[in-house]
Amino acid sequence: MEKGAKIYVAGHRGLVGAAIQRELESQGYSNLVVRTSRELDLRSQAAVNDFFQAEKPEYVFLAAAKVGGILANSTYPADFIFDNLQIQTNVIGAARKYGVKKLMFLGSSCIYPKFAPQPIREEYLLSGELEPTNEPYAIAKIAGIKLCSAFNRQYGTDFLAVMPTNLYGPNDNFDPESSHVLPALLRKFHTAKVTGEPQVVLWGSGTPRREFLHVDDLARATVFLMQTHTAQVAGEFVNVGTGEDLTILELAELVKEVVGYEGSIVFDPGKPDGTPRKLLDVSRLKKLGWAPRIGLAEGVRATYAWAIDNGIFQKGSQQ
Repeated sequence: MEKGAKIYVAGHRGLVGAAIQRELESQGYSNLVVRTSRELDLRSQAAVNDFFQAEKPEYVFLAAAKVGGILANSTYPADFIFDNLQIQTNVIGAARKYGVKKLMFLGSSCIYPKFAPQPIREEYLLSGELEPTNEPYAIAKIAGIKLCSAFNRQYGTDFLAVMPTNLYGPNDNFDPESSHVLPALLRKFHTAKVTGEPQVVLWGSGTPRREFLHVDDLARATVFLMQTHTAQVAGEFVNVGTGEDLTILELAELVKEVVGYEGSIVFDPGKPDGTPRKLLDVSRLKKLGWAPRIGLAEGVRATYAWAIDNGIFQKGSQQ
């Protein structure tokens, strides 16, 4: 991937897309093309084709997607499958049609069966039933993987796909209604600290285990793979994670320490736990020559500092 190559980062305002843009710029890539959703509706095939025909990007990072937590996925299942299928189909199809050299498709670890063996290997895809609450989103992401794979087989394209574990970092969603667990904990503990609440009540038992990857590490992994490996070498898709997990209680204790909250942690066992464990097997990625750099404690401290510096907790949600 030459430093002067024209690179399109789809979804550059989101958690992942913003990190990929930062990583590319830090490595000296200056010919980047970006569009906001208002400037380019990726759900419109005509608009996407016009964009690719006019701009002719050589490389594409497809990080644009409609995303959300359990509540959003449960409330708007049709939007999650329909919008994501449109975005993926239009961008991947245009990339093939207009001669993109290489494309990177960003998926999600929710593609795997709810009760997949742990740690989860790439070959466990489609080996069991999905988690019902995010099944529409997961099916859309699986379709994206298979679309890239089918284009590679039929047309000889070089479209890679990566499946990241739970992500966090700058530009994350801290909305109390729709955020994922780590940013939600940062908001909860910060609010409790500011208001002087004696305890923080969290859902479930605290025993489920989760894996977390800083989004800057994911960005480094995607750029590394685009620079060094073809889809033929990397495989149909590659897990991206740390290969390590911790309990929700351990995560809560870490966040409590980072925020400086001095009250107690209480769990409500009447609330659901979700999947008992979700840990990715990252041996394939390690064999390809990449490993994460940012430890969880370091990453959580940096994310909390970013949220404070950007006034996130003074807003109802991230703007």
